[in-house]
Amino acid sequence: MKTLVLALALIFGTGFAYSQKYAYIDSDYILGEMPEYAEAKEKLDKLADRWTKEIEKRYDVLKMKKDNFAREEVLLPAEEKKKRAEEIEKLETEAMQMQKTRFGVKGDYFMKRQELVKPIQDRVYEAMQKVASAKKYVMVFDKANQSNLVYADGKLDISNLVLKELGISVK
Repeated sequence: MKTLVLALALIFGTGFAYSQKYAYIDSDYILGEMPEYAEAKEKLDKLADRWTKEIEKRYDVLKMKKDNFAREEVLLPAEEKKKRAEEIEKLETEAMQMQKTRFGVKGDYFMKRQELVKPIQDRVYEAMQKVASAKKYVMVFDKANQSNLVYADGKLDISNLVLKELGISVK
């Protein structure tokens, strides 16, 4: 009896699995075809570059002050040593705080990325959902974000359908 139940479960389970439809997209490819993504990425890159230069300038000033202090420390009176050490510590704290403010987990870069890129990613996701629903796919994987996806048949790639849903013509 157990064997019969197991055999039936295997037969019907296998048939059910074969009736499932799967597909994948390549979000890097899709985003690469979207002009608004390229614009958003360029804006982000410019901001990151500007902020990085600001931070580097602070660290350059800090390094110069530390070097000067190290050279002159033996000649300075105790009060001046303490004053300069506190100034260096303050500059170091400010530089680290600026770095955290600009590039930290909830920093300016993260917030700007959310503002510029997330709406584009949301549009891609919505288009992918429409295509998946219309084609009756039960699962859609993202090739670009699957570190454990080792193989994907090109026939299952629906990236161009998603681009078409977004109104972007494919070359």
